[in-house]
Amino acid sequence: MASPTSPAPSSEDSNPSNSPFRFSDLVLARSPPESRNWSIQKLKLRSEYQVYEDAFVEKVKDGLLIASDKPELVIGVGAAAVLLLRGPRKFLFRQTLGRLQNEEARFVKAEKGLQELSESVGKLNADTNKLIKSSNAGEEEMLRGGTKIKNTGKEIRRLLKSIYKIESEAIDIMDGLRTLPGRSALRLRAEVASMASELKEKRIELNKKIMDIAELGFKV
Repeated sequence: MASPTSPAPSSEDSNPSNSPFRFSDLVLARSPPESRNWSIQKLKLRSEYQVYEDAFVEKVKDGLLIASDKPELVIGVGAAAVLLLRGPRKFLFRQTLGRLQNEEARFVKAEKGLQELSESVGKLNADTNKLIKSSNAGEEEMLRGGTKIKNTGKEIRRLLKSIYKIESEAIDIMDGLRTLPGRSALRLRAEVASMASELKEKRIELNKKIMDIAELGFKV
C-alpha cells in the first residue's frame, strides 16, 4: 500500500518574504521577553503611525481640493493658524494691545504731569498776585512817603531861609553892640554870639538833611 504523499509546499510557504510575520516571529522567538515586548510596541507604533500618516495625507489632499475651490477660506484659516503660533501672537499683542497699554500708560503719565503743572502754575499765580499786591502797597506807601519827604524838604528850605535871615540880623546886632561901651553891651554881645552859634549848628544840620533828601532822588 502506497504511503500518502505529503502535499508539496506552496510558493508562498517556501518564500519567507511573502510571510510578513515569519521573520518577526523568528526574531521574537530568539529574543528575551523584554526585547520581545519592546519589538511588539515598536510594531504597534509603526502601524499606528502609518494609519495617522495616511489620514494626514488624505486631509492634505482634501485641503488642496478645497483651496482650489475656495481660496478666501484658505486665507482665513491660514491667518487663524498663524495667530495660533507663539511668535506671531506675541508680535500681534505688542502691536495692538501692547501698544494700547503703552499709550494708556503714557497718557496717564502725561495727565499726572499736567495736574502737577497746573498745581505749580496755580501756586505761582497766587504768589505772583500776593507779591504784586505787596509791591503796589509799597509803591503807594513810597509815594505817600515821597510826598511827605518832599514836603519836609520844602519846609526845611523855608526854615533855612529864616535861619539865614536871623543870622544876618544877629550879625547886625553884634556890629551895633561892638560900638557900645560897658558891661551891659558886652553881656548882650555874648548872648547874641551864643544864639548865632546855635543858629549855625541848626543850619548845618538842616543843609545835611537837604543833601540826604536829594540823594534819595527827590528834588526840593
